Amino acid sequence: MAKQTITVIKGDGIGPSIIDSALEILKAAGCDFDYEFVDAGLAALEKTGELLPQETIDTIAKNKITLKGPLTTPVGEGFTSINVTLRKQFGLYANVRPVKSFAGTKARYDDIDIITVRENTQGMYSGAGQVVSADGNEAEAMSVITREGAEKIVTFAYELAVREGRKKVTAVHKANILKSTSGLFLKVAREVAERYPEIESTEMIVDATCMKLVMTPEEFDVIVTTNLFGDILSDLCAGLVGGLGMAPGANIGEDAAIFEAVHGSAPDIAGKNLANPTSVILASIQMLEHLNMGDTAERIRSAVADVIKSGDRTTRDLGGSHGTTDFTQSVIDRL
Repeated sequence: MAKQTITVIKGDGIGPSIIDSALEILKAAGCDFDYEFVDAGLAALEKTGELLPQETIDTIAKNKITLKGPLTTPVGEGFTSINVTLRKQFGLYANVRPVKSFAGTKARYDDIDIITVRENTQGMYSGAGQVVSADGNEAEAMSVITREGAEKIVTFAYELAVREGRKKVTAVHKANILKSTSGLFLKVAREVAERYPEIESTEMIVDATCMKLVMTPEEFDVIVTTNLFGDILSDLCAGLVGGLGMAPGANIGEDAAIFEAVHGSAPDIAGKNLANPTSVILASIQMLEHLNMGDTAERIRSAVADVIKSGDRTTRDLGGSHGTTDFTQSVIDRL
């Protein structure tokens, strides 16, 4: 069987150091991948004058599996978010953000295990109808939801629940106010739910969901929702397990998938060997699961969990005093 080639985008700021950490850990776990390194973000802008060079797009299309560090999109006019561009370009309609408690973090809870499945290309993030009036006093944007888009994402969430032995899917909406867009999403979610009688199906308004996630997070298992709500809720969920440093993300389409750290590029600590690489290590675990390498994924997860629990060479955000390379070595020692 041919070796799996993975496209790697190291990213900006702390990206290169945390990606190197993940690649070393994959190697230590016995993964025999080939890697093709390409640029995006500020690194690409400096070299090529483009945030997302054609070579990068072509390589992602060819290899179909990508591991990426955080990217910086310069703030201001004329720069579209690279993440949004990639999602549209490759039809990465499903954003999967799992959060799981790790003993030893400073999180307020110790038994969280929630997956947020977020529609990735429609809703308020479709970029449709963005207008600002000539006098600058009025702005508008359009939210677009299609039946096909809603059906794809909700079906994806239920299939994930079945595959991972999950018990419950909660469809999150605002159909009481956004009667057209959120209403269509909820209608389709109810239809899809009927096809999966073995899974408990619930629905919840987004504001109530926020409150319940903070008060009784154990009520949730798999959450499925539209783009904007999913963006907010998945960060809230990350907060339940210790922050964005503990949260990976996958962007999955019909024939391509991008696995990433969901936090920013943290330029203030770049190059200082301080960053916690857990988010991108967990993203590489998601990648292994996607490639049907669940056993290897579980070995790495156990090693990371043990390092964090024992406090052996952990980074500052985990209560330790060590850096990226020490943390990485601590995981490798366990593998």
